[in-house]
Amino acid sequence: MTQGPLTTEAGAPVADNQNSETAGVGGPVLVQDQLLLEKLAHFNRERIPERVVHARGAGAYGTFTVTADVTRYTRAKFLSEVGKQTEVFLRFSTVAGSLGAADAVRDPRGWALKFYTEEGNYDLVGNNTPVFFIKDAIKFPDFIHTQKRDPYTGSQEPDNVWDFWSLSPESTHQVTWLFGDRGIPASYRHMDGFGSHTFQWNNEAGEVFWVKYHFKTDQGIKNLTQEEANRLAGEDPDSHQRDLREAIERGAYPTWTVQVQIMPAADAATYRFNPFDLTKVWPHADYPPIEIGKLELNRNPENVFAEVEQSIFSPAHFVPGIGPSPDKMLQGRLFAYGDAHRYRVGINADQLPVNRPHATEARTHSRDGFLYDGRHKGAKNYEPNSFGGPFQTNRPLWQPVPVTGSTGNHEAPVHAEDNDFVQAGNLYRLMTEDEKERLIGNLAGSLSQVSREDIVDRAINNFRQADDDFGKRLEAAVQALRG
Repeated sequence: MTQGPLTTEAGAPVADNQNSETAGVGGPVLVQDQLLLEKLAHFNRERIPERVVHARGAGAYGTFTVTADVTRYTRAKFLSEVGKQTEVFLRFSTVAGSLGAADAVRDPRGWALKFYTEEGNYDLVGNNTPVFFIKDAIKFPDFIHTQKRDPYTGSQEPDNVWDFWSLSPESTHQVTWLFGDRGIPASYRHMDGFGSHTFQWNNEAGEVFWVKYHFKTDQGIKNLTQEEANRLAGEDPDSHQRDLREAIERGAYPTWTVQVQIMPAADAATYRFNPFDLTKVWPHADYPPIEIGKLELNRNPENVFAEVEQSIFSPAHFVPGIGPSPDKMLQGRLFAYGDAHRYRVGINADQLPVNRPHATEARTHSRDGFLYDGRHKGAKNYEPNSFGGPFQTNRPLWQPVPVTGSTGNHEAPVHAEDNDFVQAGNLYRLMTEDEKERLIGNLAGSLSQVSREDIVDRAINNFRQADDDFGKRLEAAVQALRG
């Protein structure tokens, strides 16, 4: 903003910004004081609805650099050659907390990454965990209701949290992640990121591959214990946001090594786990991660509200060569994210500076709506037209997936080694003894707050089915805390 006289929103110079206009000295304020009314009216409207989930976040700009040739797997242009760089914006967040919540809490961290590619923006919206609590989006509102404030008490209730988890055994794997050492990262810089879902890559020949994304922190994994987090959340609620901003300000740009697991499409039908189940990982022994790039964050936003709070991400923002999979959680998110942003930010949110394409131009026939800026001028708003308007390419972004059977409310298909507990047990058995002790202590501390014994018993039984030792130790720890 240039220097000069302070003005009203309409550009008129302001004579006095210290005293409102009154009817005489000490008299009542006059309704004709345009500056006063304008300032108060704008102040009342400075906030937009916060995100229902992932409300608390921080973000930064940076670059993604390709380090390996992946053209045999995808025709996406931003991945077309080694050394190619693409501008990105990455928003980190917690899931359950409100906009004013603390950063250092036990909660998954959102990982929302926007690639400003020459073929349009590609959004990869995941978490800092490779799995999630549920596998079908129809359960998502119920799950989040248990994590938010109870409508009667106005507080988050352990009864609600554990009642849902214990009745949804598919959550056992993610809950084991959440209450383990990585449940509270020390900072956004010291955690991994994941696309979490399975996505489709397709190459120039039309061949299809299923992929999972991994972002491995080059700063090293660092976590907080529950005691450390409790102290930090009270002393510095903005700890993670501050750490990220200050690291970039001093030139300590955080980086991540980008990897993918790649599964040929033909493998999916007979793979031992359902490859589209968000509560499962693909073991690295089956599909080893392949390094494909480097992610660096190197520029802070100029305005947190404009660029972090108003940033929008949608898993439906694909580019040619990348598309969705039959993952039922992903399928629901393809609608839900865009719908949330249309409600929260507005129908023209995609054209805000942080959200619009940076390496190409958005050419649509959409017009008008709240805060429409007239960018189309006098161009025709329909297709096809004979006035030189944008036209369809006749080439889909991704390859079709064959389907069979009847419509209905079907459970996801079960593969040979699918169950709700096997991978949670595998994760537990990978832990050192110290890690197991902290996991048991964290779980017991939370479960001991539940008021009903049947909920506690049901929850412990889920962990027992994952690993008998896991269940026995947790039961003993809960009993000790409950007396």
